[in-house]
Amino acid sequence: MSVFEVVAILLAGVAAGTINTVVGSGTLITFPTLLAFGVPPVTANVSNTVGLVPGSVSGAIGYRRELSGQRSRVLRLSVASLLGGAAGAVLLLVLPDDAFAAIVPALIVLGLVLVVFQPRISGWVARRHDATGGMPYHGTWWVWPGVAVTGVYGGYFGAAQGVLLMAVLGTGVDEDLQRLNAVKNVLAAIVNAVAGVIFIVVADVDWWIVLLIGVGSVIGGQIGATVGRRLPSTVLRVVIVLVGLVALTVFLLS
Repeated sequence: MSVFEVVAILLAGVAAGTINTVVGSGTLITFPTLLAFGVPPVTANVSNTVGLVPGSVSGAIGYRRELSGQRSRVLRLSVASLLGGAAGAVLLLVLPDDAFAAIVPALIVLGLVLVVFQPRISGWVARRHDATGGMPYHGTWWVWPGVAVTGVYGGYFGAAQGVLLMAVLGTGVDEDLQRLNAVKNVLAAIVNAVAGVIFIVVADVDWWIVLLIGVGSVIGGQIGATVGRRLPSTVLRVVIVLVGLVALTVFLLS
């Protein structure tokens, strides 16, 4: 691995950790970066998932103040994320490589669509909060299965997992969005962690990639919990969409 590749992957990890903490879609930064350096798609996905675990934990710690008073909610939803993430990781391992190559472009497109329409999703969430007279503490009945399904998606690929989680939590739980973002960071960390453990045991992990993305994402997680909150969301979305388009191009030309 050249010095240029080391620096590029490390910086991609910083960017992914920051974006994951703020909005969620960091995989759209790291994944195409690895593909551009010739890493096989499944190895890139597996190594990226393991590498982003420390960054997810870092982002969750950075939002620890917003987690105050949500212990019961987090514990309940963590079970859904744990089961969903494990199922998604197993699907990645048991399905043939050709299936991954066919599915990932569609997942990237879905992630990009979610990122582009995130302002509308957030606006709808806010209006729903204003219109409701209050919800149960744990949210509506479909929040738990919705979090589980999002965990399956996150364990399999993960791009825009955070946006999906915010859509589920925001529409089903009557709570301040910053506090829900803190919950989102914990749940995403759990999905990445359980998938990462499974991949470490049975998959081909590139530990140099894990180290670089891990270090970068820890730094990015702290940036995302502080300075990253002040960045214009439009700038983040433009970067994510551009990188996602690069990923699509790499896939289609490979």
